[in-house]
Formats: sequence, structure tokens, C-alpha cells
Amino acid sequence: MRAILAIDQGTTNSKAVLVSEKGEIVGRGSAPVGISYPKPGWVEQDPRRLYASVCEAIDACLRASPALTIEAVAISNQRESVTAWDAETGEALGPLVSWQCRRTAPDCERLIAKGHLDRVQAVTGLPLDPMFPGSKFRWLLDRVPAGRSVRLGTVDSWLVHCLTGGRRHVCDASNAARSQLFDLREQRWSEELGEIFGVDIALLPEVLDSSADFGRTQGLPGVADGTPIMAAIGDSHAALFGHGAFTPGDGKVTFGTGSSVMTTLAQYIAPRNGVTTTVAWRIGGKPTFAFEGNILVCAASLPWMADILGLADVAALVELAESAEPGGPGFVPAFVGLGAPYWNADARALFSQINFNTTRAQMARSVTDSIALQVHDVIAAMRAQSGGALGALYVDGGPSQNRFLMQCVSDLINHPVIQCEAPEASALGAAYLAGLSLGLWSDLDMVAGLPRKSQTIQPQPVDRAGLLDSWNDALARSTARETKAKGE
Repeated sequence: MRAILAIDQGTTNSKAVLVSEKGEIVGRGSAPVGISYPKPGWVEQDPRRLYASVCEAIDACLRASPALTIEAVAISNQRESVTAWDAETGEALGPLVSWQCRRTAPDCERLIAKGHLDRVQAVTGLPLDPMFPGSKFRWLLDRVPAGRSVRLGTVDSWLVHCLTGGRRHVCDASNAARSQLFDLREQRWSEELGEIFGVDIALLPEVLDSSADFGRTQGLPGVADGTPIMAAIGDSHAALFGHGAFTPGDGKVTFGTGSSVMTTLAQYIAPRNGVTTTVAWRIGGKPTFAFEGNILVCAASLPWMADILGLADVAALVELAESAEPGGPGFVPAFVGLGAPYWNADARALFSQINFNTTRAQMARSVTDSIALQVHDVIAAMRAQSGGALGALYVDGGPSQNRFLMQCVSDLINHPVIQCEAPEASALGAAYLAGLSLGLWSDLDMVAGLPRKSQTIQPQPVDRAGLLDSWNDALARSTARETKAKGE
């Protein structure tokens, strides 16, 4: 049997998936990555451990799979996380600074004060926020020992470096588009942006299509040397592609540590209303664009709340939440500030409107509802900007397999959601792109026709206005400390 080995490198776990010529998953493996919080608001990972977790996931996948021939490797990866390494030795020269990290918030504030916000957003489609890598690259460069030959990169470029024995320094257009150093219209690194952020763009990887030749494997355990790496793409973009969301207006929500809401566009539209514009994927030199809203904390709040309430696990928390009626206290999961559509780095997590009658079940429900409420606000911002109808909306990621959580999402946005049986949409999307490179599938129509098992969840009547009133009250309180501080 011929198969594509798809690596899905995420924030908390690395996964490996084998995808057959029929587009079916025939093997799975995973391994934890590890994450650290050295200071409040700082989030980082060890790039060496990250690659080791990829190798462990591949080993687990291959050991549990039938005999087959790996035709190619494909990569999907966590985005906006960046690192630096020595171009000659391959030694990591710093941590992997996570997409969640807020350490460069003061740097972003200084750039905004200098009047760079509008220009950066116009060229990159992204706001000046510490989530994005421009300021993180500068932070890394400031800590590189003198005299080192430096390479800078996103996670896909670091993985390609490791997988090819240091022979290639490349990334794909979707990851480049999230860097704050990439000109969306020109589809190239921008010297102007490099000057704004203080980053020499010569240190950045060559930008390739998402479906392209990224090099050959060298020294990857369990995989023959010389196996081609035929695709790389950011995980959220890969999920959109994996669902076959090729019609403008179609979208997806990926649920994980945070969440990414994306909808495919017919053409480039300048961002506003708190959502970003990005390259969904690039094939044959032609980019497909998408709106995106990045939610910083989604499912990450669930184990935290389970621990606070003394529950055994997240499943127990969701079961408790399901026993409560909606409309209790409000909860804002602003543990590291708020992302789309608010973009407030100073917001703080809180519960609101708690009284002596508040129950544990209501507290649990307010946490699970916060997932759906954040998605509602992003979808509303996208609808307001595009003017078009929302098409098919797919959901993926681990939490998407929970019917109760996804019913809450459907109810709040008042739109059907398509719950896919296989949560590995990102890995599938990367594999499909590699299959296009190999000629296993001839075009997007053939990819769209590959088998996908799913069920549609229809919205049910709820008091949306009441829920949104409580939520907006909680949001106002979450940002009140920041507003007061700036007014003093």
C-alpha cells in the first residue's frame, strides 16, 4: 500500500498520520511536546524537544500501521511560533517563542506609538499584536551570541531543516503570511517591514507554494532517506483545505488550545472589524485568500476549570456543564489577553455576575459557553465585513468531537456546523496537498470528492440576546482594568 506520512505539529502534541491513496487514514501516532511559562504572559517551547516529539509520533504511527510504502512526507504546523538556529551547525539559538506568548507586547505598543499600525496591517493583513512573529524575531535576534550565522523561521521551516539534515531553509506561503514580514499582494518578504521590525529579511527562509518540493528526508527514523517532502502549510489553513472548503464563504473552526475561525475568499479583501486577511494556501504560484479570526484561549480553559472544581478530567467538566441551563455567570478566558475580534493584550480572565446562588454546574457552563461565544463574535465580524453569506461551516480538532460543545456553537451562531468524524483535518489537508504534488489527485475537484464522514448539527432555539448581554458585560469588565490604567 502506498501512503503519505503527514506530520501535524501542534502546540501541545505532535501527531503523525498515514493517508492512503484513497484519502483514508490508515495509521496514527502522537507524542507530547511540552510547554513552559517562564514569566507571566511568556510562553515558550524547546525546539529540540519539538522535533524529538515529531520523531516519537512518527515511530508510534509506523509501529501501529500495516506494511506500506511512504511516497512522501507532508507538514502541517502550529503557526506564529518562531525560533532561531545556527545556519552552519543547526544548533538552536533560542527557545521556540509560542504564538500565545505576550513578551513583546511593549515592543508592539512602541511600534503603534510610532505610527506603524496602519501600514503593517495594510501590507500583511495582520494587526500589530505580540501574537504575530515580527517582534518575536527581533527579540530572538537580540539574544543571539555574536558571530553566529543565523537562520530565522516558523515551525515548518525548523522542521524542514531538521528533516533534511539542514539542507533546506524554506517555508510555505501560508506560514510566511502569518509572520508580519510578508507582503500579501506581492507574495514576497518585505524590506520595508524588515526595517520596521528590525529584522534582516535575508535570514528568513525561501517561500514556496504550499504544494511544492521542500527537499528530501535525511536521518529520519523509520523513513527512507531521500523520501520527498511535498507539502507544508499552517495547521489552520491545512484544516480548511482538508475539509474541501474551496467555495468562497465556506469556512471552518479548529478547536484546540486556542481556536482559528477561517472563511475562504474569492479575492483579497483588506482586513477590518478585528479579523485578519491571510493566504489560505498557494498552489501553482496563485494564492487563495481567507479571513481568519484567532482566539487565543479555547479548550485550554477546560482542564484549568476541571482542576479548580476538583473534577477528574475535562469529560467530567463538560458533563457537569451540560446539566446547567445557559445564562448563568459570564466567563472571559483572557489568560493571555484577547485575540480576534477584540485584540486587547491587557484584558484579563474573570468571572462576572456571581452570587450566593451560583452553582458549580453554572460555573462549568460559563466556561464551556465561552468557547461558543468567542466563535460567535468572530463569525459576526466576518459577516459584517464580507457582505456575503456564510456557507458550509466545518469544525475540527479534539473538542469538535463533543456533541454538546458543538451544539452550543451552532446555537450561538444560528448556523449549522458540520462535525467531521476524523479530527485530523490538518493532517489530511497537508496530505492532500502532497498528493497534488505527486499527482495522486489531479485537481481540487478530485480532492473535494475524497470520502469524508460527517454529520450536520442544526441550531436550536436559545436566548441568544440574553447570553450575549451577559457575555458583553463580562467582556467590558475584563478590559476595565486596562481602560482605567490608560486613563489615569
